[in-house]
Amino acid sequence: MKKLAKKLTNVFSSGCLGGLVNSVLVWLLGRADITAELGVKIAPHFTARWLYPRVVWGGIWGVLFLLPFFRRNPVLQGLFLSLGPSIVQLFVVFPQKAHKGMLGLDLGMLTPLFVLFFNAAWGVTAALWLRYVSREA
Repeated sequence: MKKLAKKLTNVFSSGCLGGLVNSVLVWLLGRADITAELGVKIAPHFTARWLYPRVVWGGIWGVLFLLPFFRRNPVLQGLFLSLGPSIVQLFVVFPQKAHKGMLGLDLGMLTPLFVLFFNAAWGVTAALWLRYVSREA
């Protein structure tokens, strides 16, 4: 039981760190007008109200790291598992919750690429941190 609790703690906290990195990246590219220059309307304000759910959902998505995919290669693992939140963002959140069209295309034609990029940052960060914290001392 203790081993399972440690695994759950590690995947959740790794996902939270990935969520933080993802969020900072989204904010920085929006703040620097990089997203706008590429025709994508993603430029959030960096507030606790915006950040908190992103970090928590990053932790929840971290549970994917319990799946036995690409464990020997954390970068590949993070990239592969980042497809989960990307698919949900593009096919559920944008069209049904945020009313931004399928794939978020109402925000700009390159929105799907940004979603994949930002979530890849989440996945790779989480995978690398998970590998680090899971090593035996």
